[in-house]
Amino acid sequence: MSPESTGQNKHNLTVYRRGFRTWRGNRPFWAGLFTMLGGAPIAYFPYADLQLGNMTLAMSTTAGAGSLIIGVLLITLGLTMWFHSIVRVFAGVAAILLALISIPVANIGGFVIGFLFALIGGALSISWAPGEPQADAQDPEAAPLPLDKQQPESEYAEGALHGATVPPQQPGDHDTASGYGTASGYDGGTHRAG
Repeated sequence: MSPESTGQNKHNLTVYRRGFRTWRGNRPFWAGLFTMLGGAPIAYFPYADLQLGNMTLAMSTTAGAGSLIIGVLLITLGLTMWFHSIVRVFAGVAAILLALISIPVANIGGFVIGFLFALIGGALSISWAPGEPQADAQDPEAAPLPLDKQQPESEYAEGALHGATVPPQQPGDHDTASGYGTASGYDGGTHRAG
């Protein structure tokens, strides 16, 4: 390296960010995140106590264990979407069903917040599909040919590649682009020889 060059200036944060972006793009990341965000309030609210001044409002119900199970299952399904994306459709359907079950069981689905997050996460998981791999630049079949190497579509196109021009059509020509033959009218879509 010369004294003028700065060398490779890669920061660890940039490297980690690019690695995370690649990891995130290979799986239904947002589906898993929304599903886990939906499971957290469903599991938390039945065990939470809300303080209003000197008054404590307990939101625990008889179905506290049911909401805890639903919340933990939703968080587990979100992690499954991240780390085992091959079962994303099953995980998405299960997340939607658990979100619907949480409405009567877990304080109206975690006060509708958890229900909506889990429903959106399940729908995103079902609809996610892995991307197509990009074609390798060294693959000769995948790379488009340059214009001078492509096959011409007609003899006029071949002439245009070599500098020739297309001859203009005359008003009396029978072979017109609009499908009309002579001045007598429409020729049924076929061209007549002159």
